[in-house]
Amino acid sequence: QVRLAESGGGSVQAGGSLRLSCKASGTILSSNVMGWYRQAPGAQRELVAYASRDGSPVYAEFAKGRFTISRDPAKNMVYMMYLQMTDLKPEDTAVYYCTADSQFRFTRNAGGNYWGQGTQVTVSS
Repeated sequence: QVRLAESGGGSVQAGGSLRLSCKASGTILSSNVMGWYRQAPGAQRELVAYASRDGSPVYAEFAKGRFTISRDPAKNMVYMMYLQMTDLKPEDTAVYYCTADSQFRFTRNAGGNYWGQGTQVTVSS
């Protein structure tokens, strides 16, 4: 069983920064992809960024230049992923979700089959 847990959300003013963390544990293939998605109230869930262990990260347009995804090497079958967010804007307000799966099942549009519960990010103007 795969478990994902996000942390690091909160409330900040516009222009501020936050760092989200995602801990993935369980049986995840070493060739996995992990990513961040977000869902604002009344909107569909959308890609923020994703990264495989060895490939270059992929960012949504709104995230380029402001957000940075990173991953730690696996340790004891635990994978850590981060999302450093800077210059936050009110439109970044959303629940941010971590997702993971093997590279054969992860897709840009849908992410993976495994998801965390999400962490709320609120940006005030």
